Amino acid sequence: MREVLIVDGYNIIGDWPVLRGLKAQSLEAARDLLLDDLKEYKAITGREVIVVFDAHLARGGQTEETVGGVRLLYTKELETADELIERLVYEYERQKVRRHVYVATSDYVEQQVTFGGGALRISARELRIYMRDAKKEIEERMKGLTPGSNRLGNHLSPEVREMFEKWRRK
Repeated sequence: MREVLIVDGYNIIGDWPVLRGLKAQSLEAARDLLLDDLKEYKAITGREVIVVFDAHLARGGQTEETVGGVRLLYTKELETADELIERLVYEYERQKVRRHVYVATSDYVEQQVTFGGGALRISARELRIYMRDAKKEIEERMKGLTPGSNRLGNHLSPEVREMFEKWRRK
């Protein structure tokens, strides 16, 4: 079953200590770090990941871009991230495709509204734990790999390896 994770970007940035500290220096740097973490999370979990940021004070319509497979949505003028997230949840619910939709936010009201729309909630703290676990899994997968090693050769029998080596040297 497909899984979709919708992230309330500024809510997460305001909750995670590392991102909150970085935000004090540069909001763009905090967004970029969150996006980098979410790209890794998407790669390891296979979940569709959507990050929603408030842009309701900016002029214009909703903007969207995809970075590393992660969809970034900025709200349109006079629309909050909560409103856009709720709309996304209800759109996914109306579709006849079976999927689990998760909303990552620590905003209690938003959690309740999206839960009422059929989504499951993930708090900012839980998402941070999931991200940490995903990074550990990536590190574990990478441990056995050494740069320049012939990974295919490591899985061949000595006889087959010798045969390929003879062909290579001719």
